[in-house]
Amino acid sequence: MSQSHTDYTSRFAIDPVAAAAMGTDELRHNFHIVDLFQPGRISLTYTHYDRMIVGGALPTDAPLQLEAIKPTGTKDFLDRRELIAVNIGGAGVIEAGGQPHELQARDMLYLGMGSKDVSFASADKAVPAKFYLLSAPAHQAWPSRLIRIGDAKRLDLGSKDSCNERSIFQFIHAEGAKTCQLVVGMTQLAPGSVWNTMPCHVHDRRMEAYLYFDLAGTARVFHFMGEPDETRHIVMGNEEAVLSPGWSIHSGAGTSNYAFIWAMAGDNVDYTDVDPVALDELR
Repeated sequence: MSQSHTDYTSRFAIDPVAAAAMGTDELRHNFHIVDLFQPGRISLTYTHYDRMIVGGALPTDAPLQLEAIKPTGTKDFLDRRELIAVNIGGAGVIEAGGQPHELQARDMLYLGMGSKDVSFASADKAVPAKFYLLSAPAHQAWPSRLIRIGDAKRLDLGSKDSCNERSIFQFIHAEGAKTCQLVVGMTQLAPGSVWNTMPCHVHDRRMEAYLYFDLAGTARVFHFMGEPDETRHIVMGNEEAVLSPGWSIHSGAGTSNYAFIWAMAGDNVDYTDVDPVALDELR
């Protein structure tokens, strides 16, 4: 039997009262995810927020097989789940059911429930692919689909005056690929802009996860979380993720511009189904 190349941890759900009493280390332990991209490994975090799994795969010398983990309770990883993989590294290949899918940087692949024999590979191990993985429970087997960054629905928002000029790329939307509950997109901040998702909002009907990337080694993003009248922050480095429960705001400001991938799972996939928070309500 071959040796496993998959590591996983679990994160239990935290309520807003408990989160409000946490210090820095406790907040980071419960919401902050690091070491997603380890050479030759698949690293997964199973969360108890809508059973979302957040992970990373960094194939080097050989392809990495997607293996079931104990929390999924199934023989194969996608027996009762769907998966989205976004490549933030060099060119790579995801194979599923014997079908190869070539992904360049910032391309995304959706794999529906029941997909078998999923593996991740790099086209060049000197410039490896980095697959950011997002998975949620599924109730229907929608067709798998490769969505290139150029085919995503693009929205240009914000302004230089408010330091939030940005481009939003919606990989999953009403007119595009169908999913059971996964909604994923990417936001790119323009040079000179640092704020994301401000004014902020909450959406109790679905959780969210952010992966911050394209940050210089010394740059950081201050990610804001918590209830609107009881906010906290977590300092984020490059290629680090953060979990956002349905009761929490999710916004950030960086020491330089950056990109981030946002992913949601929960009761619906309507982007506009949010509860806005006015700036003067934040505390």
